[in-house]
Amino acid sequence: MEKIDFNETELIVSKATMPIIALRGAVAFPNTVESFELVRNISRNAVNKALETNSNVFLVAQKDDNLDKPGVDGLFEVGVVAKIEQRVRVDEDIDRIIVSGSYRAKASEIRELDDYLEATVEEIQEPTLEDKEKNEALVEGVLSVFYKYASAINKKNDEIKKLVSVFDNVGVLIDNLAYSLPFRVAKKQVILEAVEIDLRYEEIIALFVNEINKIEILSEYKDKVKEKVDKHQKEYILREQLSVIRSELGEDLTENIIENFENQLKKLKLNKEITNKISKEISRLKMMGQGAPDSALQRTYIETVLGFPWKKKTKDNKDLQHAQEVLDARHYGMEKVKERILDYLAVRNLTQKGEAPIICLVGPPGTGKTSIAKSVAEALGKKYARISLGGVRDEAEIRGHRRTYLGSMPGRIFNAINTTQSRNSLILLDEIDKVSSDYRGDTSAALLEVLDPEQNSKFVDHYVEVPVDLSDILFIATANSLQDISRPLLDRMEVIEVSSYTENEKLHIAREHLLPKQIKINGIKTENINIDDETLLILIRSYTREAGVRNLERQIGKVCRKVARKVYGDNACCVDVKKAELIEFLGKEIYSFDSKNDEDEIGIVRGLAWTAVGGDTLEIEVNTMPGKGEFKLTGQLGDVMKESAQAGISYIRSKSEEYDIPNDFFEKNDIHIHIPEGAVPKDGPSAGVTMTTAMLSAIKNIPVRADIAMTGEITIRGRVLPIGGLKEKILAAKNARIKTVCVPEKNKADIAELSSEITEGIEIIFTKHIKEILDKAFVK
Repeated sequence: MEKIDFNETELIVSKATMPIIALRGAVAFPNTVESFELVRNISRNAVNKALETNSNVFLVAQKDDNLDKPGVDGLFEVGVVAKIEQRVRVDEDIDRIIVSGSYRAKASEIRELDDYLEATVEEIQEPTLEDKEKNEALVEGVLSVFYKYASAINKKNDEIKKLVSVFDNVGVLIDNLAYSLPFRVAKKQVILEAVEIDLRYEEIIALFVNEINKIEILSEYKDKVKEKVDKHQKEYILREQLSVIRSELGEDLTENIIENFENQLKKLKLNKEITNKISKEISRLKMMGQGAPDSALQRTYIETVLGFPWKKKTKDNKDLQHAQEVLDARHYGMEKVKERILDYLAVRNLTQKGEAPIICLVGPPGTGKTSIAKSVAEALGKKYARISLGGVRDEAEIRGHRRTYLGSMPGRIFNAINTTQSRNSLILLDEIDKVSSDYRGDTSAALLEVLDPEQNSKFVDHYVEVPVDLSDILFIATANSLQDISRPLLDRMEVIEVSSYTENEKLHIAREHLLPKQIKINGIKTENINIDDETLLILIRSYTREAGVRNLERQIGKVCRKVARKVYGDNACCVDVKKAELIEFLGKEIYSFDSKNDEDEIGIVRGLAWTAVGGDTLEIEVNTMPGKGEFKLTGQLGDVMKESAQAGISYIRSKSEEYDIPNDFFEKNDIHIHIPEGAVPKDGPSAGVTMTTAMLSAIKNIPVRADIAMTGEITIRGRVLPIGGLKEKILAAKNARIKTVCVPEKNKADIAELSSEITEGIEIIFTKHIKEILDKAFVK
């Protein structure tokens, strides 16, 4: 900024001596009227002295507003000579004066008298602007920038224009604007000292532009700060409201949460590894604070881990007699399962520990695999949890999700133990053969660690991230078929087969368990329904076809509902259910077992098949016809079954001479094998001997006994190999009134395990070669 040299003699026109009034935080300008209060004695004395003479005072600004008694060096040199127009007493110690600024002046000498300051001042002659057009242009320039400034500080331009329109001299206009506006003292003093009009114009324009820029910058930052403050204020208000709401709901959101976590951790007395891990997580929560976005997730994790039953156990019931009674009361039959549970309990009682076995119950649907797990839990006094694995494809369902993922949670194993709140509970892994794998991992592989006694003492859930001991958990798995279970997983389990029920077993289950249960569910009493064993057998044979009793229970439930309606609507005290009532309640008979043929026929042989709902008989038909040696197979046969037929025909062709079959027979005739119920897919090797017998019967034109059935795999040399599902197959043969059944020699042990109830009335022939079957089957 350019400094003004006041030694130029042409600007100073006269000298005068007068009192000084030092201004704090203000600058006086010529051609202005102002008022201010006199607080200091030095100022009041200066006014008194001025009023005694010509009422003129020298108004000059202090350099430092904090000085109460400024000295010679504490005042600016340039000020304004003003005339005191009026003096008013405001208070005992305060006077107010009104002064009018006359002209600029420079203090050539300042003297400190006893009670006031005095100065010899020299008037500064201001140059006049003769060019009117330039004056008008400068006035417009000042006003234009001033209006922008007024708009920036949100002042109304209309009112301001009225106030400044009275000034037509640019110098007077600048002085009044500089005096009226809230600029700093140093800025105003610069304008006061700018005597030249052009210089004064430049200073006021620069001051306005600078102020406008500052206002725009401050406004921009103010908007940003306001937006941020509003956001934080909104969040704060919402959190406070949420805090009040949760407090009303009884949720603990006090500052004692972390302290409670720390106290819980101390009471648990866990091992060092787990304690250190949880302590770190509590410290992280403490650092986050309640308002942090992840604090809720962190708190959930800590609550989950601390809520886990690290040291909670239930006391096992070691009474073998009690366990036997519970299992017998809940389940009819299932001797192998019961024996295995009692064996386990005996070992636990003797060793006090014993490795918990991984039991896998395999059998058709509805045979009580799932329900027996509850009975075992009750017999042993253990807490029970069920994990359904049907359709589970994600490995994280078993091991848990890592906490880096949104919506992460522990795996099903951890949650099951947490639900039971017992570290030695019984967990049922239901439908373990239904698990599958995809791009998210192999669920079966994840179960390997869980079910391996050598590894599961250090099982790590991805969410929990600390080892969990599963060695005290009693795992029981269920499956419908072993074929769908991976070999490594199957190797870790002890397989117990839960076979199909016989008619007699179904009758006992229906009488002792299902009927009382449905009577209670449907609101009737025992005396309201009378159903004898013969009717129950009709219900079992004609309205259900299954290995288990699930559908049987549904049918009994339907009967009970019909009885309940009669009891309620017709006021009947007792409904006697016979075959006629079954037809009325359930409709016509749904199933009928294929009985043996009435006559011995050529090319028709009855085989035995295993299905997921029990055993069944399978009638195989073979026809030969003139042709070109084609070999046809129909009836929805699988690859294995087709290969068995190929093996059978290969055996027959290799023995053509022995069976007196012409050499050109297979070139001049077609053979067609058909198995009825063509819409039902069929597969397996056990129909090999049946198809071979039927083909040889058709080729030799020899009838096959109608009362014989057979099962077994055949080789191309005629050997008979063992098969599975014998219990179901023998039951199917018995229901079809078959008298003789041919089974492989190597299945003799399986037949020995069957109860006499199943084998009674059936002649079982063990065979090693197809010739032995042919000798029994062909009508001689």
